[in-house]
Amino acid sequence: MDIARLFSNKLQTIASLPIKIVSNVADLREARLSTDHHSIGSMLEYGENLFEQNNIYFGHGTDNAWDEAVYLLSAALDLPPQADRSLLTQQLSATQQQQIQALFERRVKERVPAPYITNQAWFCSLPFYVDKRVIIPRSPIAELIYNQFQPWCIESPKKILDLCAGSGCIGIACAYAFEQANIVLSDISEDALSVAAVNIDKHEVGNRVSTVQSDLFAGFTTDIQHGFDLIVSNPPYVDAADLAQMPKEYGHEPELALASGVDGLDFTRRLLREATDYLSDKGILIVEVGNSAVALEQAFPNVPFTWLEFAQGDGGVFMLTSAQLRQYAECFA
Repeated sequence: MDIARLFSNKLQTIASLPIKIVSNVADLREARLSTDHHSIGSMLEYGENLFEQNNIYFGHGTDNAWDEAVYLLSAALDLPPQADRSLLTQQLSATQQQQIQALFERRVKERVPAPYITNQAWFCSLPFYVDKRVIIPRSPIAELIYNQFQPWCIESPKKILDLCAGSGCIGIACAYAFEQANIVLSDISEDALSVAAVNIDKHEVGNRVSTVQSDLFAGFTTDIQHGFDLIVSNPPYVDAADLAQMPKEYGHEPELALASGVDGLDFTRRLLREATDYLSDKGILIVEVGNSAVALEQAFPNVPFTWLEFAQGDGGVFMLTSAQLRQYAECFA
């Protein structure tokens, strides 16, 4: 068993924690009732109540108050990956209680997402360092990486570009999925690439993963044209209306990584115009556009976007082949 068993149900996506979360809610409830005021279980119950009473927003790895409390407490106690729900009855020292309570209260008072408090987020069952220089990993693209982009990648890609890489989680996860591939992490933000560099070192993949600071492809040399078998991008795609209404938690993330014009497609339009020059003949482009998917369809009604389906019910990710990008180039001009 593992620490995932402390969670009440699955988290937002399989991107969030070491494994997919499924546990027995009834057993957890029973275990919580048997705890006293100085145990892990009672402290989690305190956090759950605190979060529910203060209506915090769950959108950065968890989808409910109990799981959010587990996330923070696990970091505070440095719980091992193999920990299970038997820990709910474990007693806490006064110092531990104070440390955990401080994390819970900071989460409420500052509305700061939990991964920024712990400086750790999970993606594709892998831990990544994060801070406010990058958005918190939460992309459904994790599921595609688990499946090695099948059936879309006919051959194992030899060179992969993670565009708008942020923390580097997508590209580094691809390095695990494709052990012979070379990966480039690209971002316009030097700060973001500094975080990505931390994660490259953390995962010891510096022999195959490199970084390029670039606004889209502007920072790439001409010799890399038509060199990528797979370009994966989780670019900024939040439209102006959604950005104005986002919960306070999102205000801690860099706006550069979220906002993309009135309809959320400023970056994606440029990407569709230019990607064909950097994909190999059999290459594919995978892009997440989230809620801006409707606007994208409206903007390019003649383009046959392939909208990918996910076991967790997520969406807003499309695929186009290199051949399709060439075929419909006039639509993107």
